[in-house]
Amino acid sequence: MEAESFFSRWSRRKAEAKPEPAKPEAEVLAPAPDAPPPTVEDAEKLTKDSDFTPFMARNVDESVKRTALKKLFSDPHFNVMDGLDIYIDDYTKPDPIPPEMLAALVHAKDILNPPGQAEKRVMELLEPEPKAEADAASDTSADLRAGETPANDVADANDIPDTSHVNDVNDTPDHDHPV
Repeated sequence: MEAESFFSRWSRRKAEAKPEPAKPEAEVLAPAPDAPPPTVEDAEKLTKDSDFTPFMARNVDESVKRTALKKLFSDPHFNVMDGLDIYIDDYTKPDPIPPEMLAALVHAKDILNPPGQAEKRVMELLEPEPKAEADAASDTSADLRAGETPANDVADANDIPDTSHVNDVNDTPDHDHPV
């Protein structure tokens, strides 16, 4: 007899040891006869130890399902708050700022914007520059003497900056899909 290779020996032994297919059991669970779907009265008779699965079947009326679920969740076991109840707070009502923190904020405001400096900036914005007014008045009077109409109003409206050199958003490269 020739020397048998490892794989052929392994294959032969595996085939010999192959279990026979399982014989079907003589007692097969027969499907339950079509029972009428549960009613609301059946759902009201449920206790916490009852089986709720027949009430969740597809052919059960929605009101019966809801009644069964209400009965199930009326158990005090389900009334325990979880530890992650931070989502129940009303975040639309702000907490009042404590007086100590408010005093610190006022103090910080005075450090960053000294009281006199803000008033000075407002006054500078309200007062027109005298030199600019004098130049504008002399330009206007010279133009009027020459018989021209004042074009300052039109020039101010046309002082919109030229943005034709600015790239359009659609022209920018897409970083997710390089060209």
